[in-house]
Amino acid sequence: MIRSTVLRSLSLCVVAFSACSVPEPEPPEAGVPLALAEQRAAVISDVHYDARFDLTADRTQPILGEVEVRFTLRETRSPLVLDFRAPADHVLGVLLDGDSVAFTVPPDHIVIPARALSAGEHTVRVRFRSTDAALNRQDEFLYALFVPDRASTAFPVFEQPDLKASFAVTLTMPASWKALANGALVSRDSSDAARHVVRFAPSAPISTYLFAFAAGKLQSETAQRGGRTFTMYHRETDAEKVARNREAIFDLHATALDWLEDYTAIDYPFGKFDFFAVPAFQFGGMEHPGAIWYRAESLFLDATASRAQELGRASLIAHETAHMWFGDLVTMRWFNDVWMKEVFANFMAAKIAGPAFPDLNLALRFYQAHHPTAYGVDRTAGANPVRQPLENLREAGSLYGAIIYQKAPVVMRQLEELIGETALRDGLRTYLDRHRFGNATWPDLIAILDDATPDDLATWSRVWVEEPGRPRVQAQWADSGVRITQDDPWPSRDLLWSQPIVVALGFGDTVHVERVILRGAEAFVPVASAPPDFVLAGADGIGYGRFMLDSMSREALRTQVQQLDDPVHRAVAWQSLYEEVLDDSLDADAFLDAAISAITQERDELLAQQVLGLARTVYWRFLADSSRTARAPQLEAALWRALDAAPTPGRKGAYFSTLTGVTLTPEGTARLERIWRRTETPRGLPLAEQQYIALAEALAIRGVPAAEAILTEQESRITNPDRLARFRFMRAALSADVAIRDSLFRTFADVENRRRESWVLDAMGAMHHPLRAEAALPNVRAALDLVPAIQQTGDIFFPLRWLNTTLDGHRSVEAAAAVRAFLDETPDLSPRLRGKVLQAADDLFRAADRAPRSGTDQG
Repeated sequence: MIRSTVLRSLSLCVVAFSACSVPEPEPPEAGVPLALAEQRAAVISDVHYDARFDLTADRTQPILGEVEVRFTLRETRSPLVLDFRAPADHVLGVLLDGDSVAFTVPPDHIVIPARALSAGEHTVRVRFRSTDAALNRQDEFLYALFVPDRASTAFPVFEQPDLKASFAVTLTMPASWKALANGALVSRDSSDAARHVVRFAPSAPISTYLFAFAAGKLQSETAQRGGRTFTMYHRETDAEKVARNREAIFDLHATALDWLEDYTAIDYPFGKFDFFAVPAFQFGGMEHPGAIWYRAESLFLDATASRAQELGRASLIAHETAHMWFGDLVTMRWFNDVWMKEVFANFMAAKIAGPAFPDLNLALRFYQAHHPTAYGVDRTAGANPVRQPLENLREAGSLYGAIIYQKAPVVMRQLEELIGETALRDGLRTYLDRHRFGNATWPDLIAILDDATPDDLATWSRVWVEEPGRPRVQAQWADSGVRITQDDPWPSRDLLWSQPIVVALGFGDTVHVERVILRGAEAFVPVASAPPDFVLAGADGIGYGRFMLDSMSREALRTQVQQLDDPVHRAVAWQSLYEEVLDDSLDADAFLDAAISAITQERDELLAQQVLGLARTVYWRFLADSSRTARAPQLEAALWRALDAAPTPGRKGAYFSTLTGVTLTPEGTARLERIWRRTETPRGLPLAEQQYIALAEALAIRGVPAAEAILTEQESRITNPDRLARFRFMRAALSADVAIRDSLFRTFADVENRRRESWVLDAMGAMHHPLRAEAALPNVRAALDLVPAIQQTGDIFFPLRWLNTTLDGHRSVEAAAAVRAFLDETPDLSPRLRGKVLQAADDLFRAADRAPRSGTDQG
């Protein structure tokens, strides 16, 4: 610890330094500008952190700490800049090589002048007070989450991915707590009965965003698989749920590790393998080596979980495990290439998880997991390219989204088809081996892969990776064949996307398939037959674009989609029909007719989920109120029939979840209330605590007479402390009193009330539910005004999710006008944030623009 006399001398040094007549460089700008990162990477190496944190159970007490940063400095023409995003008074003392040193504390940094430095090895020691921005402090536990640039909110670091370092951490914490970190546990000093000191070994070299620790009242499970030890930490109180899921969770990790070691030809590089199932975690998972975080609900599935949910869990585990190589072992040099780690994690996850689910159509799963969500961004005016420029790390969070996670794997699959599966694998092995424990860029990989193909990968990459949007592809019958054309919907650009296009042609009970490589603006496929009933482009689920339907094909597919034998053809047809609704080329009522019919006919579990999701969106977003009221009995009846006929609890659960979300009729609402009261039980569908909570919330939103009593009783039923805390937070959002809901919303202006982001999003979703949209309309603009602050203080997905939960329930002209006014009146809004607003508002704009024809009533 640094004595107070040292601190006094430090204060004198700061004063003396500031009064010195020697001119000093301008302080670095806030955040981590690219120029600063490049300068530091050029002169700093061999970085090691030894961090100590004094953790308290009382969240009102600050967390104090000390960090020792050891490094080698190659030259000293510039000041040494450490990043620390905290108020200046959070810096409690600084030493250089054991001695006091002059320093300044401009916003986001600690700066030691160049004249105090020399080339060679140095140690900087800083005492500090952490902010809570990235420590996620709860009443009984906390966990650090530092991606992409938030380590510096907790302690001083070099916050950039290409200054990899080893991290050792020591935690002083309540004696009843357990802890985990990247490195292995070295010791636990229990000499103080109230507070223990836990030390962890240094990690392998990793980037700052991958450093992590968690501590609290945790339970742990340990298992052996193939000579490896796995330890899972969690807070789940349902012992039966833990026991039901435990073995599968460990098995999935072991399978993923074995597959990746074989594919990459590199052994798992990080020693121990621990993970923490975090209640209400704001991501699906986070890939800290040796200490992965998962959303607990994604690991601990209910007994009613569907095969699709089981595959989702397997894919999540494979995704985070793949990151151990793609992102952790080899890391992007700068966050403009953050997509690289995500694309390979998703791409590998699709390969890893599949063999365990031979009963599911994996080609269908890949299409459903990627294309619709990516289209949801690429069709909007806010679309962004896969690879985006980044001038300051503080903007890195805005890079994340569906284009990185969903479009990029589609692009990678097309690359694999272009150069071959073996060539891609061998190229990736070279890439990982060449840059292991280091950093690399997308051009580095392209240079390796370019040798494997005669195609010009740089040109291919410019269109698919460097530019936003998707091609508009039209396939039509003409001159005894199919003419396929593409054009660029973005004005003044005229890009051409090179890709294989598969076209399905319907002839009565048969479907004929043709494949062509579309490299230019047009291609023609001769077909020796009479004209088909329909032409469906992109039918293989690999082609990417807005595949337009002509009027003949649109009507034929709307009425015959369930007659297509190939599930992938059906999935592409459903998505194409939905795109026609979005473009106002197909009436929403007509689409819902087809969806209601499919609900009782579709036997493929993955396709049933797709149809349910599309039906729910069209039902709430694109039907006029009068039409929705008229169609509600038919939709609810179809869902109950499908639920009764479903063969497994998992299949039944999907229909029941949809019923909970769409039920409007008095009869249907009364039936849901009977199920909540446990006087009626859906046949063959055992309900878990979380489903009863969802029922209570749905009944409150629908304004049933006993809503408050139902919520009070539901609160008394909840046994899990984390679910109980969330439900109590939600109570105001579920109130029938608009003033109470508005009062809760106003509290979100304070960042401290937004810390539990998943709870805040649930509350916003309840307040802006379609049934409450008119009452919530005055808060739309206020919610938009908070977005810049949310971007600066929230985690990476929070801004877009905040926008989505605010706008998803609205379809009125007035709500659309509020968004457009916000965009017009905030010209200084960052381009990326403006893009997020346009992405979130796209469906609202489409619904509002057709309101005069479909009715202006607000749903």
